[in-house]
Amino acid sequence: MSEFKKNGKNEKGPLHKIRVLDITQWYSGPYATLLLSGLGAEVIKISNPKTGDPVANAPPFAGAEGISFKKLDEDDIGLAYLKRNRGKKSITLNLKDERGVSLFFDLVKKSDVLVENFRFGVTKRLGIDYEAVKRVNPEIIYCSITGYGNNGPDKELKAYDTMIQAASGLMSITGNANEAPLKAGSALSDGISGTFAAMSIISAVFNKFRTGKGDFIDVAMSDCLFSLVFDEPLDCYQTLGVPERQGNRITRFSPFNSYKSKDQWIVIGAATDKDWKNILNVIGRRDLQEHVDFSRIEWRLENNSVIDQLISDWCASRKSYEISMLLNQNEIPNSIVMNIEEILERQQTLERNMVEKIQHPLKGELTFAHAAAFPIKFSQTKTGYMSAAPSIGEHTNEILSEILELDKEQIFAMRKSGII
Repeated sequence: MSEFKKNGKNEKGPLHKIRVLDITQWYSGPYATLLLSGLGAEVIKISNPKTGDPVANAPPFAGAEGISFKKLDEDDIGLAYLKRNRGKKSITLNLKDERGVSLFFDLVKKSDVLVENFRFGVTKRLGIDYEAVKRVNPEIIYCSITGYGNNGPDKELKAYDTMIQAASGLMSITGNANEAPLKAGSALSDGISGTFAAMSIISAVFNKFRTGKGDFIDVAMSDCLFSLVFDEPLDCYQTLGVPERQGNRITRFSPFNSYKSKDQWIVIGAATDKDWKNILNVIGRRDLQEHVDFSRIEWRLENNSVIDQLISDWCASRKSYEISMLLNQNEIPNSIVMNIEEILERQQTLERNMVEKIQHPLKGELTFAHAAAFPIKFSQTKTGYMSAAPSIGEHTNEILSEILELDKEQIFAMRKSGII
């Protein structure tokens, strides 16, 4: 009962007492374990004692002197590392040394989950692949995140987010018709595969409680993004006479686009006949509501440019805030295209507690940088990142002594020999 307040709210998180070994780097893997951390899991991030974490050593750097593309202080840490490792613990362990691997397996025996996002074949070469790990802990949940998965002719290819956006079809449909394909503005394949991985791990944990069995989870970034992209009937576009790249349009709706107001861009969309009639009412064109052409969605789709011009002309003489207010009053889907400054100051963002200051493990709160807070709210269970991202190796002594019960002399000798 010590985990609960008198009102019955769980203050430890739904994954409390689930121990996760995190041997991930860059974005997809760290984002998966960040979500698990936000749900209360004990995430132990394992880094190389010589090289640390690649993102911790990548610009832009953040510290007491501010943010810069070069370190202004020896304690500066990569901003992405500070965001992606909140709530985690950090130890250093040389997985290329057999003594380090031995310590790793000792931790495996006392853990529930292992997450890695090495290139295919690396864990096998290191001797820490699923088969090796399962031998010491048959109940382990082992999640592997790779670009293209653990089978197929592309499994060994090196891949970053943009390559996956290209290979999954997202780039082919992003941008305007007859223009160069574009990637999405953020690393979608990393974030989506990390989210899918976290969901799968939680499912496997639940299944383990029921069956007592662990599992191997094979997450391919390309599969995850493709599964979202192919919700669109892309294989039917040619038959329908629709160009691959639709810009901001959606093939099923019209109007649906971004429109320039006097001061900003605003997105307006009609998904139903009621939406369309309401738009016509707002822009003073009620005469078109029962028009033989304008009233039919198939005609509007074939004549999107005509519809867009109609909306654009109306928007051009008005400010975006005025437009949005009018549309909201008439229950018409819309949004001003906001930049990050506007989002950070938006009342909706603030009331949802979706922004938090970045914490530096040595310098405390950084007033100039922010991160997204944990996005899922529970009514009876606390979620969120309970601590700053750790310094590399910050918890090595603690974990080796408390979990593996090693004494100070043993830890000192390992540190001296480069094992930790």
